Amino acid sequence: MNTLSVAFGDYPHALVEVNGYQVEPVEVRPIISAYRRMIRDLEFDVCELAPVSYLMARQAGVPLTAIPVFLNRRFHHEDVQCASRSGIRVPRDLEGRRVGVRAYSVSTGVWVRGLLAEEYGVANEKITWVVDDDDHVEGRVPTNVERVSDGRSLGELLSAEELDAALTGNAGTGRAGAPRADWTSHGGEVEGSYPLFPDADVLSADWYLRTGIYPMHSLVVIRSELVERDPGLPAALYAALAESKRRHFTADPRLARQSLLIGGDPIPYGIAANEPSLHALVRFSRDQGLLDPDFSTDVRELFAEGDYT
Repeated sequence: MNTLSVAFGDYPHALVEVNGYQVEPVEVRPIISAYRRMIRDLEFDVCELAPVSYLMARQAGVPLTAIPVFLNRRFHHEDVQCASRSGIRVPRDLEGRRVGVRAYSVSTGVWVRGLLAEEYGVANEKITWVVDDDDHVEGRVPTNVERVSDGRSLGELLSAEELDAALTGNAGTGRAGAPRADWTSHGGEVEGSYPLFPDADVLSADWYLRTGIYPMHSLVVIRSELVERDPGLPAALYAALAESKRRHFTADPRLARQSLLIGGDPIPYGIAANEPSLHALVRFSRDQGLLDPDFSTDVRELFAEGDYT
């Protein structure tokens, strides 16, 4: 029987048995360190991957094939924290300021910049984005990105008022530097900082109801060599993950809150249910210089052929 090495985050709804394969789970903590290993070394047969990193890897010709399984979702109005004396009150106050984000292409950063631009008219090119880590796919960093050079974390810089604002969690103040083994995330709240959007839940629900955009934070990719060898593998893996979700999904408090916000499934799979989000992700990534202007807007092309109903 063929084996499949599989690297997923710690999700109870991602326990899989795939017909015809012996699944060998590979524990990688933090899971974001597996993203870079998959893109640069094709280390696993199947891997969770940040969606922006997948788009960039696909453009760069990395032989990976995705299925429309999105293991993790969240909204982002709550993710922008402002330094205590920054004086920032409305989104356009961020223009001309220094804002921290782990890496320019981190998916949270792409979602936040897209939200700021399309909903609030923020010119992201007028913001200096301060980063403390490399992008998984290199070579697309614009000129308004600055790298931390003295080893301090984004949280330390925000606390010292050397940043005017920063993203929280894994995308910013919740960690420092490149992901390491046994690294543990935390919320990253900096004493004295305050949220740009204090009514984040209300704004997130309104955005979703108006646009249908529900940001995804991971999708599932397969080494393309395996798909070429077994064209039925993507559909089999999708079916296995859909069944695992049906049998094992229990909403944690964050996902339960999101279910209330959207009035439905907090982690929808498939292409049809996710088209508005996928179109937005491609559009934001193109607008922010991470994808070429002629990158296809047909989101069905992003995934292996198969029945994803």
